[in-house]
Amino acid sequence: MQQFQIRKSEQSTTRIVDVPDTMVSPGQGEIVVRIERFGFSANNVTYAVAGETLNYWKFFASAEDADDEWGVLPVWGFAQVVQSNATGIEVGERLFGYFPPATQLKMKPSGIGDTHFFDASEHRLELPKGYNIYRRVQAEPPSTPQADNLRMLLYPLYVTSFCIWDQLVEFEWYGTEQVIIISASSKTSIGLGYALRQDDKAPTSVGLTSSGNKSFVEKIKTYDTAMSYSDISSELKNGLSVIVDMAGNGELLGDLHEFLGDNMRQTISVGLTHWDTQRRDSRVFGDRTAFFFAPSRIQQRMKDWGADQFNAKSAGFVMHAASQSAKWLDMQTYEKLEDLTDIYAEVRAGQTKPEAGIIFEL
Repeated sequence: MQQFQIRKSEQSTTRIVDVPDTMVSPGQGEIVVRIERFGFSANNVTYAVAGETLNYWKFFASAEDADDEWGVLPVWGFAQVVQSNATGIEVGERLFGYFPPATQLKMKPSGIGDTHFFDASEHRLELPKGYNIYRRVQAEPPSTPQADNLRMLLYPLYVTSFCIWDQLVEFEWYGTEQVIIISASSKTSIGLGYALRQDDKAPTSVGLTSSGNKSFVEKIKTYDTAMSYSDISSELKNGLSVIVDMAGNGELLGDLHEFLGDNMRQTISVGLTHWDTQRRDSRVFGDRTAFFFAPSRIQQRMKDWGADQFNAKSAGFVMHAASQSAKWLDMQTYEKLEDLTDIYAEVRAGQTKPEAGIIFEL
């Protein structure tokens, strides 16, 4: 078994290690899965950047790491059960969910139902349940490899998009006339753009992006207006605004807050696509800025609506948005875990095109 790891203190440094058999030997009530395929995007790099603060490093134990120097980056994908000591889980069953970039994983199923179960491994018990749930593919309608690729690449992003839209609706758009989305070429931003476009009551959407990605953002026609960061002062309307920040670029956010002044009613901080920039700026209105954590929103809505209702609403949106995205996505497939070394470096450096859909089939 192999596992891709990132040095926590210097995240440009990675390695692939061989995992001891003891890490994948199932005890009573446990299973071992072979990871078949997973998607990779800038969202996964965000997991690494926030690994310590949001506990992303805690989901999967790192092998050959006595000093706890290395972290295992979570990804979304499919796996097949290859060993089972858990009643109700058979060898050969396929699962969809949160996995490490590795060839195998040991899990401890609990709450086993017809459609899903949770991994109750001890080190995951205090982590968000939304990341510990695994869908039993056998209980779902037949799928295709293309649909599977779209699901593992876009599901985690577009569920977040759905939840952001839902919060905007709940708070009645914070009384604003435009939703400004920073890092408009990111897939989570695009998902939010789809949600706003299909909502007749939504304010105007403005997608802000780099000059290099502006033509792409304009081509996919997701936002009412697309503009580059350098055009903010000359083109952006200074009206009542809510900002959805996918970038985490403090200077850019400071520029926007300064430009909008009191018309900036709320900033929802979501992502860190600009992870290598200054994240704090004295011009940012801290009292009108709040961090958005999708798993918390999901848990709240499951409590409000019930899990089945949340799943039905969010899945319907994700399917619609994914079908739209299939028109412009350029799927790129890699077959070796070793390929992730270069791909991770490219995504981290912002060198991949926004239309790239990166898939690993192991």
